[in-house]
Amino acid sequence: MPKEHIAVHKRQLAERITIPRDGVMIDATVGYGGHSFLFGENLGPDGMILGLDVDESCITRAHINLSGLACKVILIRENFARINEVAEKNRIEKADLILADLGFCSPQVSDPKKGLSFTENMPLDMRLDDRLETTAADIVNRSDEKYLADLIYRLGQDRASRRIARFIVDNRREGEITTTGQLAAIVCRALRKPAKAGKNRIHPATRTFQALRIAVNDELGNLKKLVEAAPDLLRKNGFIAIISFHSLEDAIVKENFRQNQKSGIYQIVTKKPITAKRTEIKDNPGARSAKLRIASRN
Repeated sequence: MPKEHIAVHKRQLAERITIPRDGVMIDATVGYGGHSFLFGENLGPDGMILGLDVDESCITRAHINLSGLACKVILIRENFARINEVAEKNRIEKADLILADLGFCSPQVSDPKKGLSFTENMPLDMRLDDRLETTAADIVNRSDEKYLADLIYRLGQDRASRRIARFIVDNRREGEITTTGQLAAIVCRALRKPAKAGKNRIHPATRTFQALRIAVNDELGNLKKLVEAAPDLLRKNGFIAIISFHSLEDAIVKENFRQNQKSGIYQIVTKKPITAKRTEIKDNPGARSAKLRIASRN
């Protein structure tokens, strides 16, 4: 696999999940194909991978990276919220593994069209799927102060959300906020913190950017649809594995697994979320905040 992006928790997944050679894997966030390749290497000609991603560039790259596998590979540009619909269209009744990595590929952060980076000056977009209508700039420039404050507090978990929202509204009176650099600078001024806050400290704009990205892409709403749809798609003894990157995502996965175990639908494999070891973080800094939860279908 190319080293342009490293899929997280590969060893931890391989140690806990096996699927038969004629099995079916649904990679709900195929990205560049790292996790699909991990399990696809053990699938034979009768096996299948169905990969979904909203980002067209990821689908293109995954086609290249997975082209040498013996199994059938179907890659579709679609949101995992529609996993049931996509599976039905491709005549997949049951899967042996449903996997979702809720992070994004490193190249996506540096892609100027995405507008995800606060360290580079990019258009304030944040759509992972460019077919969506609303951008981060739309939210920042059209929302009232209370809405912005609530959004940054609820989705960014920033206790200074009211002050940040006030600064945003005050600054946009001088003209629309159209770039990530503008927004990052406004947040830094609101928090009275420099853009580079020091070693091992997050950028002051991190939480505001997180809130906007989640809102633009409806990340939490789509995740809820995925975990609610999964039990009907999983074969008996099949696995669902989800890698989350912040507490809001992890809480949704944790509660869904807990409720499904209580109902006798799932058996939780990971009593606590699996986090990356120091060695993996050294090789792949993106794994630092990744939490892996796995459950199996009863």
